[in-house]
Amino acid sequence: MGRHALLTTDEMARADQMTIRAGTPGVDLMEAAGLSVTRHIMHRYAGIKTLILCGPGNNGGDGFVIARHLKEAGWSMTLALLGTQEKLTGDAAVMAGRWDGDILPLTPEVIQDHGLVVDAIFGAGLCRDIEGPAAKLIAKINGLDLDVVAVDMPSGLSGDSGQIMGVCLKATSTVTFFRRKPGHLLYPGRDYCGTLEVTDIGISDRVLTDIPPQTYHNDPALWRDQFPRPTLTGHKYNRGHGAVISGGLAHGGAARLAARAALRIGAGLVSVVCPEAAIQSHAAQLNAVMIKPFMGKEDIGGYLKDDRIGHWCVGPGGGVNERTRDHVLQILAAERGCVIDADGLSVFADQPDRLFKAIAKSGQCPVLTPHAGEFARLFPDGTGGKLAAARAAARRAGAVVIYKGPDTVIAGPDGRAVINDNAPPTLATAGSGDVLAGLCLGLMAQGMASFEAASAAVWVHGAAATAFGPGLISEDIEGQIPATLSYISESAG
Repeated sequence: MGRHALLTTDEMARADQMTIRAGTPGVDLMEAAGLSVTRHIMHRYAGIKTLILCGPGNNGGDGFVIARHLKEAGWSMTLALLGTQEKLTGDAAVMAGRWDGDILPLTPEVIQDHGLVVDAIFGAGLCRDIEGPAAKLIAKINGLDLDVVAVDMPSGLSGDSGQIMGVCLKATSTVTFFRRKPGHLLYPGRDYCGTLEVTDIGISDRVLTDIPPQTYHNDPALWRDQFPRPTLTGHKYNRGHGAVISGGLAHGGAARLAARAALRIGAGLVSVVCPEAAIQSHAAQLNAVMIKPFMGKEDIGGYLKDDRIGHWCVGPGGGVNERTRDHVLQILAAERGCVIDADGLSVFADQPDRLFKAIAKSGQCPVLTPHAGEFARLFPDGTGGKLAAARAAARRAGAVVIYKGPDTVIAGPDGRAVINDNAPPTLATAGSGDVLAGLCLGLMAQGMASFEAASAAVWVHGAAATAFGPGLISEDIEGQIPATLSYISESAG
């Protein structure tokens, strides 16, 4: 699982320092980092005229190492430094001292007839917007048809948030060390990194025990041990019963998508609970999914007294109305596990604290599934990028938050978070979110904890959509789930 850890810039600095304290000199780590980038370059390019851009810190030190090795290999190159060599300190100064070539000032004019740029200006630890000559040079390079290899992180990109700090150099490929950082996976950073390679520079995995990371790249290795599997002695009743609440005739399709996904992912029984007027419409399109009408004035109250229906999904096609709001509050008051999606979130846009207080009182940890618009309405004060905002939202809500998008973040109220990167662009289609909500419901109904269920559901959702390929509509996702489940099982170990 440790190989899926994502390290913040502070955590990576700690990993470096622990390695140095354990006996590996910092210059050795820098030499290994620069050499790994050199190998990356030489594997992909053949003696192309190269411009190496060095910054005033350790990232620039890596650049001096790369320049030295490329020069020894006979490459033609230019090296430019932001600042002066006399102001370099520590390991970067040592590596600059080992360089026996010219050092030009880093200005827009330094770029001439080069075919490759090596970006070793700032790296991942940038904490303010880029200005001055570096910003002008970055803008100039971005306007040219040049390959760019970034060292650790493209200059101008926050390693923690993936946000652009004023201006950012767009890389063809990026070489980072030991572990990826959140900014490599979060947009827009992911788009600026190009092809990403992680290299070993001599840092032991043991440092992760002392850190320990709180952010991971979503992968079956994180939750496979908790993923529910049918047993020969099992039966449908011990595989859980989930219920999806449906709106009226015009919106029933969303509930059906969610219900079928919950059943397909393994829930033993799934019911759609709906107004009487919608029964015929559901019955015409559902077979294994049961249909239960609202119970007059008692509405869903009678079903909530049935302990066999332990988990609920409310929101898909429910309508932004008082009834949907009441359903959410009733389910939480009954202390049932639940997935709150779509309209179930929108009905609290004007009073999100009412939802959060109900969650706190319930003692449950529901899953909330907002897209960017819903997230902004529920958590209008979210700042610091998507990962930080999702974490803060999960703490505030007391729930697992699936902040959806091409870089979906799943955050728990305990501070854990995973970033998902397997969603294809074809998932941007009507109803795909309803399928995701149903997958969460089905896994939770089988006993999977909220955070792990949400992480697994998001991964399965992306993998199934990828397996289908172009032309995807939401109904297609369900058909790819069996093969995805087989992959999860077969890839164990």
